[in-house]
Amino acid sequence: MRNSGKLFRLRPLSFRFLATWLLLFSPCDALTAENIQGADHPPNIVFIMADDLGAAHLGCYGQKLIRTPHIDRLAAEGMKFTQVYAGCSLCAPCRSVLMTGYHMGHTSVRANIGGVPLLDEDVTVAEVLKKAGYATGCFGKWGLGEDGTPGIPNKQGFDEFFGYLSQFHAHFFYPPYLWHNQRKYPLPGNNGGPQGESGDQRQTYSHDEIARKAFDFIRRNRNRPFFCYIPFTIPHVEILVPEASARLYREKFPEVPYTDPKKHYADQPTPRAAFAGMISHLDAGIGRLVRLLDELKLTENTIIFFTSDNGPQIGAGTDPQFFDAAGGLRGFKGDLYEGGIRVPMIVRWPSRIEAGAVEDHPWYFPDVMPTLAELAGADEFVPQGIDGISVVPTLIGKSAAGRPQQSHEAFYWEICRVKYSVDELVRGRLLPDEFKQAARMGKWKAVRSDWSGRLELYDLHDDPSEIHDVSARHPEVFAQLTAFLKKARSQPREQHEPARPEGRKYR
Repeated sequence: MRNSGKLFRLRPLSFRFLATWLLLFSPCDALTAENIQGADHPPNIVFIMADDLGAAHLGCYGQKLIRTPHIDRLAAEGMKFTQVYAGCSLCAPCRSVLMTGYHMGHTSVRANIGGVPLLDEDVTVAEVLKKAGYATGCFGKWGLGEDGTPGIPNKQGFDEFFGYLSQFHAHFFYPPYLWHNQRKYPLPGNNGGPQGESGDQRQTYSHDEIARKAFDFIRRNRNRPFFCYIPFTIPHVEILVPEASARLYREKFPEVPYTDPKKHYADQPTPRAAFAGMISHLDAGIGRLVRLLDELKLTENTIIFFTSDNGPQIGAGTDPQFFDAAGGLRGFKGDLYEGGIRVPMIVRWPSRIEAGAVEDHPWYFPDVMPTLAELAGADEFVPQGIDGISVVPTLIGKSAAGRPQQSHEAFYWEICRVKYSVDELVRGRLLPDEFKQAARMGKWKAVRSDWSGRLELYDLHDDPSEIHDVSARHPEVFAQLTAFLKKARSQPREQHEPARPEGRKYR
């Protein structure tokens, strides 16, 4: 694949596993004994995922109105990818793909109805790394199982969890509580939630408390390898941020106040300033994380991934057109066009990844599990038959990895339609024959963008914004992708919500 940045030569990998780890590798393994030198344990892994952040919301991807100096620094000191895709363009299915290594045709959670849990038999990336001796922590929005289900993080490989279990709970930035493992954790001074439900007292911004808990996890585990997964909730709506961050943009943007007609989210008199402030607030937290790693002398042996769970949201005051959040690509969150699924991906690992590298090798969220497993020396614990391919050769160079980079024959996405039975349990049930689909094969992209079943074909090389449907001009390619779409998925298990616990607020 053509590289859109400068040509570069990557240095050999330089870390030393503990002696017991060396026995796990054979001469043909990607990270060979010849490359193992210098550090006391395999790399720490920090995986940060923003919520509904478009790549073009960031300065390093072309944003002109919002300041993101700390994330831009990560890109300058690491590798910036231009063709990385989320697992889906909706929250819960995307997170299921990320955790399991299966694409949307095979992963366990395929409906975005809020409470569908992972199953006991699902194997997550946290379980893989935990078996390899890593401390594992998740801080932020989970969305793959609520209290009382097998899908909660502590039953899916995470030693510690702090944040939101329910996606709907995560809509609010000043809630009365978050979850710490399997206990409710009160947030001082908050009486918030849906507008009009319980007042509007707002003192503890949930994002800041989540960041503090993640940083504390890193401090406590600094002497052992750790996996710190931080799925932050911003800039997902509702649009609220501490005043100091909103004030950065108060005088810069013309405003049209946002009022939620359903009174679910907080009304916002200056939504553009608040939304831009949320992104700068996220960026400031990344700066604090980088400084912490420096203070603990963990920088050289810590690899940081930064991404988003899907493209930018449209509506609720987010104004993605004003910010050019999709960077000229077609579609937003909920679409399977490029604007809905192409996401930022920045990877920094000092001395292993050359600073300022720009890479257009395409990959997507199923590849995260095998990639992190290879970095951790945990390949033997990865389930057989997952859809992901390790991108370690792209990250550190094929000479250091010991092999060239493999590529996918094709990428696959889908969105399932769900119907609800409106009763006191609020259960959702999948309609298995109704779904949108998309696939990419080389430069070709097929999109079934609505429930009618009509399939479109685009040439991403000549038409990255997917304006011109060329299916009539390339019948052989169209037939090939049509056949792939038919075989790429299996029938999902029933997707339904668990019963509503008594006193539940956030469903």
